[in-house]
Amino acid sequence: MTKVEENYKKIALPKMKEKFGYKNDTAVPSIKKVVVNVGFGREVAGKSSSEKKKVYDVILNDLSQITGQKFALKSAKKSISGFKIRQGMPVGGSCTLRRKKMYDFLERLINIALPRTRDFNGIDPKLIDERGNLTIGIKEHIAFPEVSPEKSKQIFGFEITVVTTANSKEEGKELLKLLGFPIKN
Repeated sequence: MTKVEENYKKIALPKMKEKFGYKNDTAVPSIKKVVVNVGFGREVAGKSSSEKKKVYDVILNDLSQITGQKFALKSAKKSISGFKIRQGMPVGGSCTLRRKKMYDFLERLINIALPRTRDFNGIDPKLIDERGNLTIGIKEHIAFPEVSPEKSKQIFGFEITVVTTANSKEEGKELLKLLGFPIKN
């Protein structure tokens, strides 16, 4: 059992029940899933199709190492001439983590990756939406220990969305704080 799971069962459940007046454990908000997204944008701009394929493979391989799960390649739904994008062209990747992989990923995110990022002073509460979901951007993927900065051919950023079952921003913020997320006051 990871520390995040332990915090949920031993700390968050009783405190959330007390603060928000939940009657039973299943009514207390929890983390439903974690979605990790990446866009290829600048990395592939102005490159040939074989070079683009290499970039896709490198990015998706690094992110698969970080999450422990294979990424799905996402294609453009329609052509946009201003961005030189054609319909069906790969534009990003996505991965949804649940259960054990989700908790393992959150453990590494909270305890290793966020403290290793440059100029990190905590997560801004504005990043939590009205449904209690947290969306943060990681500027450099090398903050995770699975990726060696020396071997990494290119540095890229990606987005992490932590989806909760909370009904309001306040409940979501309280849940994430109790789970160990470094949220600013």
